[in-house]
Amino acid sequence: MLGKFQQSQIRIEIAASADAIHDSILHPAQLKKWLLGQSFPPEMPTELPPGFEFTTWTGPVSIHHRVEVVKPNCLRLLLSGGIDGFHEWYWGEGWVQSRLEGISMLPLNLGQTLSLVSLRQFLATTN
Repeated sequence: MLGKFQQSQIRIEIAASADAIHDSILHPAQLKKWLLGQSFPPEMPTELPPGFEFTTWTGPVSIHHRVEVVKPNCLRLLLSGGIDGFHEWYWGEGWVQSRLEGISMLPLNLGQTLSLVSLRQFLATTN
């Protein structure tokens, strides 16, 4: 894999319940509404189960995801392709935390920050 090793961890406050955050992250129908700039395959389950694999596209760059862990307040994805690494999500009442590590040519911290801001805005308009 070409690129450099990058790691980023961001935690933000969100005016939303833990259940609303859970649904926004684990339900692909909602995930597609706020995770901007990525195209998803049409065949997605109602909720992401452990072991499920899918590929998203950010422009010409494909990122393969494998759902490794799903818990009431946690999601861990193994990534390959445009990012070789992992992405962890944790959340609770009024907060969400994202941890991303991997080798990539993409600016991971910038994409992670934009995703969290987009999630916050999405939840502010749906609550």
